[in-house]
Amino acid sequence: MSIELSAPGVQGLVEAVHEMREWQQDGMPVQLHPGDLGWNWSFGADATAAAVRTWSRDGRLVAVGFLDDPRVLRMAIAPEAGDDDELAQQLLSDVSRPERGVLPAGEGSVEARFGDAFRARLADDGWADGEPWTPLVRDLTEPVEDSGLRVEVVGADPEPERLRDRVAVQRASFETSTFSEERWREMASGPAYVDARCLVAYDESGAAVATATVWSAGPGRPGLIEPLGAHRDHRGRGHGRAITLASAATLRELGASSCLVCTPSANVGGVAAYVSAGFRRLPDAHDLHRAA
Repeated sequence: MSIELSAPGVQGLVEAVHEMREWQQDGMPVQLHPGDLGWNWSFGADATAAAVRTWSRDGRLVAVGFLDDPRVLRMAIAPEAGDDDELAQQLLSDVSRPERGVLPAGEGSVEARFGDAFRARLADDGWADGEPWTPLVRDLTEPVEDSGLRVEVVGADPEPERLRDRVAVQRASFETSTFSEERWREMASGPAYVDARCLVAYDESGAAVATATVWSAGPGRPGLIEPLGAHRDHRGRGHGRAITLASAATLRELGASSCLVCTPSANVGGVAAYVSAGFRRLPDAHDLHRAA
């Protein structure tokens, strides 16, 4: 059967989220996770669906692409399809031809950390190493040490003050953030949030100092932290490490086998904070970039 490229729509996106859970396996490269789509769901189901492309063979999903930016495609490939030459050739053709509706002409990047066949095809076609990212992983077999801070979960029907704190710390952690209470509620309505939790950490004075959202892919599978931030007015006090520990502990409670995170390699302080929280740094992974 030929491989079919689709823009899946909201129902197809829901199905993709559920299928991608099964693709998360310990020991594999850190690739697109259901939590990545779950976090983007804050912009709405229609907007998220419009940014997703799927590839199927004989009715079965074999790859998912997410346009994190109109020129940046983040990929997940089914574990059994990593060395599939037919799929690799189809993916290359689709990302190379603007009329296919994946990437526009000119400059572009593909994040494909898994799928040796696809990466090789891109390299042979002239795509070169782009931005480096640092994947990190923490095994959750053993209990996680206490974070040292009071950490509250923002539930499905949150207290107004707790939700305000969640949003305020997000916006104070990332300069360009447009996060809002409305966007949080949109995100929480999505299918990926069923196994997700938002956390807010408070210092001894009661100030909200750090936040994170964790995404489980189901028991026995790697979970993801996306995003994680410390309030800019409270940095340098170990709060980033503390919320990282709390995130790992929450994923363990949800049954995750390990905790994943991936950050730009240029974020030296962030990488150090994750390592200090018991994460193991994996070899840097480069996006593959096509020049204009």
